[in-house]
Amino acid sequence: MSALTLFLTRRVDGVILYEHAHISPVKVDLQTKVATRQRILTVAARLFARVGWERATTRSIATSAGIAAGTLFNYFPSKEAIAVTLISDVLAKAKEEFEERRRGGESLEEDLFSYIWTGLRYLQPSKTFLGCALETLLSPLARSSPDHPGELIRTEHLETVERLIASHRRVRQPLSALTMQLYWTLYLGVLAYWATDVSPKQEDTMALLDQSLMLFVASLEAGASPFGDACSEREETNESPG
Repeated sequence: MSALTLFLTRRVDGVILYEHAHISPVKVDLQTKVATRQRILTVAARLFARVGWERATTRSIATSAGIAAGTLFNYFPSKEAIAVTLISDVLAKAKEEFEERRRGGESLEEDLFSYIWTGLRYLQPSKTFLGCALETLLSPLARSSPDHPGELIRTEHLETVERLIASHRRVRQPLSALTMQLYWTLYLGVLAYWATDVSPKQEDTMALLDQSLMLFVASLEAGASPFGDACSEREETNESPG
């Protein structure tokens, strides 16, 4: 943001003449930046819910927030980044509630169920657009990359899951990438189903989550992955000479 300073010299025939103009940057204080960022997030959440994920654009978000499109990009590089921030903030609050309610005597299945279900409950206001945004934000086929818009959500979620598993000492650490990919795929399947679930109180999602966690925990007890032995044997075969 810049300010234009005009230096008046005199009037000629009623016309104001300026000797020169000076453009200087205007400093935006931290409080204003925080307020603008929050306004963008609030407006974006409303637009995503009202017009849908596909129709909401960075331009429409900027217009509704009362700022220029270029100003919006000073805060977020894309609408995907805005959505990720919204989801991350909500899930952080859900995690706080989960941690506060946890007593320490729960089974691993109970801990994982409570952690995931608390997150889904907090995501309820975002349900209308999240289903459409999943493929872009949290694709199970997307490779891990710091530049991927959903990587922040993925990383924070998996770090909590790994910590929960470690606290129950069900398997040796660290967990294999294949094990965590299995979990992430199951989780995204539950999330996608939940986004379109119209059953009373999302009872169908609860049943799917329960079955998915039973499968995942069983895979841990079987050796970190239901495919672990086969993969190990294949690797050994490939490495054998001749």
